Amino acid sequence: MEEMQKKLQNEADTLRQIHKEYNKVLSQRRQLDGQLNENIMVKEELELLKEENDVFKLIGPVLVKQDLYEAKQNVDKRMDYIKAELNRVDGLMSNLDKKLDTQKDLIDKLQRAFQQAQIKSSINQPKS
Repeated sequence: MEEMQKKLQNEADTLRQIHKEYNKVLSQRRQLDGQLNENIMVKEELELLKEENDVFKLIGPVLVKQDLYEAKQNVDKRMDYIKAELNRVDGLMSNLDKKLDTQKDLIDKLQRAFQQAQIKSSINQPKS
């Protein structure tokens, strides 16, 4: 019975660890989503400009003049990278979802087995 209780505790610890990992990945997802939205807004603003307009890029504490076409290309590349990262993170989240479900099922089975063992133990104890 003690062994079952230890196993149940270990599996609960594993579940907590998976939850912790899931929350970390979820935080990454939110950050990437924010970055993508920010870049979408930048792209929309760049589309409003004409070729003769000046575009500046902030590099450290300095504003550096940049070609409009180059600025658009940089934003497109950044958006492609962020979308690829979002897909990777979504895959991680999907895998973690499956792990969470599997771990919860395992814990449910162990809890039922533990409860049945407790019932059997109480039935088999001699009454005084």
